[in-house]
Amino acid sequence: MSTPTKSKSKTAPAPAMKADAGGTATANATVGVGGELHQTTTAAASTMTTQTGTAIADNQNSLRAGVRGPTLLEDFILREKITHFDHERIPERVVHARGSAAHGYFQPHASFASMTKASFLSDPKKRTPIFARISTVAGGAGSVDLPRDVRGFAVKFYTDEGNFDLVGNNIPVFFIQDAIKFPDLVHAVKMEADRAFPQAASAHDTFWDFVSLMPESMHMLQWAMSDRTIPRSLRMVEGFGVHTFRLINAEGASTFVKFHWRPTNGAQSVLWDEAVKINGADNDFHRRDLWDAIERGDFPSWELSVQAFDEATAATFDFDILDATKLIPEEIVPLTPLGMMVLDRNPDNFFAETEQVAFHPGNLVPGIDVTNDPLLQGRLFSYVDTQLIRLGGPNFNQIPINQAKGCPFGFGRNQQRDGHMQMQVPKGRANYEPNSLDAQSPRETPKAGYTTHPDSHSSDDAQRVRVRSPSFADHYSQARLFYRSMTKTEQLHMISAFAFELGKVETVAIRTRMLGHLAIVDDTLVDGVEEMLGMQGQRDTITPAVKPIDVAPSPMLSLIKKAKPTVTGRKLAVVIADGFDEAVVTALKSAFEGEGAAVEIVAPKVGGATSAAGKLMPAQHALAGAPSVLFDFVAIVTGADGGAKLAKDPGAVDFVRDAFRHLKAIGHSAGAAALIKKAAIDVDDAVIAVDKAADATALLAIAKLGKHWPRETA
Repeated sequence: MSTPTKSKSKTAPAPAMKADAGGTATANATVGVGGELHQTTTAAASTMTTQTGTAIADNQNSLRAGVRGPTLLEDFILREKITHFDHERIPERVVHARGSAAHGYFQPHASFASMTKASFLSDPKKRTPIFARISTVAGGAGSVDLPRDVRGFAVKFYTDEGNFDLVGNNIPVFFIQDAIKFPDLVHAVKMEADRAFPQAASAHDTFWDFVSLMPESMHMLQWAMSDRTIPRSLRMVEGFGVHTFRLINAEGASTFVKFHWRPTNGAQSVLWDEAVKINGADNDFHRRDLWDAIERGDFPSWELSVQAFDEATAATFDFDILDATKLIPEEIVPLTPLGMMVLDRNPDNFFAETEQVAFHPGNLVPGIDVTNDPLLQGRLFSYVDTQLIRLGGPNFNQIPINQAKGCPFGFGRNQQRDGHMQMQVPKGRANYEPNSLDAQSPRETPKAGYTTHPDSHSSDDAQRVRVRSPSFADHYSQARLFYRSMTKTEQLHMISAFAFELGKVETVAIRTRMLGHLAIVDDTLVDGVEEMLGMQGQRDTITPAVKPIDVAPSPMLSLIKKAKPTVTGRKLAVVIADGFDEAVVTALKSAFEGEGAAVEIVAPKVGGATSAAGKLMPAQHALAGAPSVLFDFVAIVTGADGGAKLAKDPGAVDFVRDAFRHLKAIGHSAGAAALIKKAAIDVDDAVIAVDKAADATALLAIAKLGKHWPRETA
């Protein structure tokens, strides 16, 4: 692609491997990608080969046309490695196996024809049908909804020009820079091969061993250990295209873009202790939450935006826009909103739709193009290859959920024939092109068809090389940027997450190596992790290939800093017991539902409780089956006798203790005094009385602020 010229300086070479006569290879003491130096003690290792026995000289970089050019199809090592990896699971997805999805539509705010000729972005009156799937990455289809994990965020647009798939994650960067390392990454994070555990977790040796030897992962690790990986709801996650793409207008002018999805409900996460308890209380928490919201008409929505910039702007960055481990701070390139996505219909059948949907970043429409990002280039091959084995053959696009719906071509018009599960019945003799036997058979259309943006390559870029571009070599500056952009609370959560994960790592050398990497990121980060691990002074010394630079913090990277006061899409639990004031409960429902929150009644028994006026109010949940971790805020409304009984119920006491521990706003009537006392919580500004209807407004105001962070630091 035509991008700004970067420095031609060389990075340090990958570790040298020398094969002896017996077929073993001796590794030197330098490990890492991008030139980072780390001393290890290595014994003789066997020679790595292809499946047919050819020794592999470089397992770190795919073959590309020039240092920053596209990946070449002739790279048989890359193709063999990814092909084998793509076919490892039948029929479950290798990654993103556990997902939830819904139908909806996308509508642009205005015409963006000046930026792209893509039809679905050209008319503000046009609604394009979509199908969106959000998923975990590491776990299997039967795993829980709330592990600490990246979330996939994939949207299929059924446009009038064919299907466009925007296939990304809820984090704008990734662990690796080159697709050839993807099988290694996933093998490392999946269950350990000899013991088949832990499931859906990165807190184990093989993952941390791999990333500690891959300094390019350091930025992504900051995100992975942040609260982004334990979201409150799928309706409250951001989405990103991760890679740099191109938009092309009718005149052929190109604009670089980074895609962003922003939830109108606001982005929100839970605490780690909440996540652990939610998984125990309801391992379908996210799936159920999304389904229920759509069923009740509370349709989740996201605004699609882009960071748009030209080559001249890209030349000013201190990183390479083709490097998937880097982001562009919004303070440098602000978001340009394009339109809104609304999810308004649940699938009719989970298997037929959510499970069989096949996404592919190469499903493009005129006006949208890819770049030479080496991670994206590998994905362009991998996704189709995966669908071939997962969905049984080459006709997976004929499955209804994958068919092109918005354009006149249906199954597609081409000369592709036969194959497993062929649903079409093509007529006529001619199954090739060109032909003179069938005047109506499909022909290419140069003017209207999809065209790839022409790339310019220098003579240097024309060389076929296996090398990582020097412009990809800074692995720590953006990791430092992310950490230093967080609030003190978020930094504490990250320190705790690193300590928890590394505390599960049995091999001490992996822990000390990771501490060495964290020391390059930030002193407070590594000091905090060392203290929690009890490993002060045990970090390794690691020399980065490129000395990190300090970048001005980006407040938009912080969930807390950019959070807006709201209860929309959240859930209030009103715990009632005998003698409760019905007027207070009614006021709470009115106040919170009026602001877009759901309100659910919890009672000692699901049959409900009797008000002070003698009226029975049924409950949606029994207290024993609805711990406070399932809600965002709580109110306990009860008479004195009912409150005294709750104080004797360990489940009720835990309900209040957990709500307080998880920093939630708590309202309580005077009748609940015995329960509050028994829970032994320290009353603060987010624990208030709700003894009269007017108090509902006060609790609502506190709830809008989200979690009460001062309680945690106190």
